[in-house]
Amino acid sequence: MTFTIAINVMPLKDLLDPQGKAVLAGLHNLGLKNTEDVRIGKRITLQIAAASEQEAIAIAKEATEKLLANQVMEQFEISVIG
Repeated sequence: MTFTIAINVMPLKDLLDPQGKAVLAGLHNLGLKNTEDVRIGKRITLQIAAASEQEAIAIAKEATEKLLANQVMEQFEISVIG
């Protein structure tokens, strides 16, 4: 079977997010002052051929830990979509 896996990668909460700060400043400049914080991340979608959903998740986790996320600075969440 083929599984569609979504991986959301975000900066760790304790680390500064320069992109998020720039967007927050831009929103405030546009008059959207109620916005208190912005965090910018990335969403990666993989199509994985696997025998089971658990196997597909394990493959996605390995790919994320080895290549897609910097675990020193980022956290990630994996989900099956579709």
